[in-house]
Amino acid sequence: MDHDDDDGATGPTPRLEAMDPPAGGVARRVALAPGLWFVATPIGAARDITLRGLDILLSAEVLVAEDTRTLRHLMEIHGLKVGDRPLIAYHDHNGAEARPRILRALAEGRSVAYCSEAGTPVVADPGYQLARAAIEAGHPVSAAPGPSAAIMALSVSGQPSDRFMFVGFPPAQAGARARWCDEIGSIPATLILYESPKRIHRLLGELCEHWGEMRPATLCRELTKRFEEVRRGTLGGLRDGIGDATVKGEIVLVVGRPMVVAPDAADVDAALQEALGRLRVKDAAAEVAEALGLPRRDVYQRALALKEGAE
Repeated sequence: MDHDDDDGATGPTPRLEAMDPPAGGVARRVALAPGLWFVATPIGAARDITLRGLDILLSAEVLVAEDTRTLRHLMEIHGLKVGDRPLIAYHDHNGAEARPRILRALAEGRSVAYCSEAGTPVVADPGYQLARAAIEAGHPVSAAPGPSAAIMALSVSGQPSDRFMFVGFPPAQAGARARWCDEIGSIPATLILYESPKRIHRLLGELCEHWGEMRPATLCRELTKRFEEVRRGTLGGLRDGIGDATVKGEIVLVVGRPMVVAPDAADVDAALQEALGRLRVKDAAAEVAEALGLPRRDVYQRALALKEGAE
């Protein structure tokens, strides 16, 4: 195999902040089993790499990176050397050409470590196709978990975390974006979005139109970096808060679940009356409770009252 394929450059090298000098010698060489190893890498602060992640980067026989410059820089910060190991670029623009080479290394029984440009591989990342290809070819796939901008943003957002959904980047085209907003807007979960700083103004305006200005939301920018910023409020408040200002850095938008408006009591009674005309009390109450998103016990009690009043 060829070595040091530094054609993985797809833009400016992301800024990794060491913050403190690395403690030398923290990584240890381990007997790494053959297979594909996904390694989560820092989203800003270089010391967010895990010790196990460093062990894998030191020990893997083949290194693969979305941006080879970023991986080299991260390894240098932590005192690791690529040495004579193959370093293969694998990104959105060369996946079809690079995957066969990586699969050959796996077929030869080598240990292969893949790193995204930043964060957890396969999350808004070309690593997904690599994982699928490796799994379909019967190779072991494992991971060293770690940093994720989506999970960190959820952690600091103040939005409900018992049910959440990562929805990635919105479509670029207006029609597709409108359909996307309509499809996910009513999902009863906290939504985590990524967006370009160039399009965040447009996105907030569109979300206000589709989901309402009062829906709770948190805008996270430059997470773990020196100029980290977290703004909490509503979609309308965030839109007005940034105004026409130039926004820089990586952005994660966390949007709270849709607010449920309780149906009017008269509407509940009307739905129950209709259901009681064709179903038993228990079944009628269950149907109406599910349809209106109400506690089944409360609806059942109301159904009993209506049934008794009619007799």
